[in-house]
Amino acid sequence: MRQPVSKGAAVLVGLAGATAVAFGAFGAHALRGTLDASALGTWHTGVEYHFWHALALFVAVVGLPEGRSRKLAVGLFAAGIVLFSGSLYALALGAPRIVGAITPLGGVAFIAGWLAVVSALRAKTTM
Repeated sequence: MRQPVSKGAAVLVGLAGATAVAFGAFGAHALRGTLDASALGTWHTGVEYHFWHALALFVAVVGLPEGRSRKLAVGLFAAGIVLFSGSLYALALGAPRIVGAITPLGGVAFIAGWLAVVSALRAKTTM
């Protein structure tokens, strides 16, 4: 059943999806021929995780019951997109390698977001 969605959550989902499309197109068109194959692969990985977690963010916002676990999942997915994909975008564009230390933090945020989804679904079934 569809859950009530706040304006802020709707904007977050829209921005996550729109930026995934924009960064994917930018990588496919503007960066091709500019970056080497390794850097393009890094960019592509960032875009893939960005897209999948923008979709996960959408499903969490509209499909999970309201509550702490839903808020946590939404926040963690958003943080994961910024930290994981954002650091990969920066690395692909030539940021210092130390920026790569941020990437695992984004991965942990993604994992924790999925665990929050499990928590939200378990809470829903015990109601």
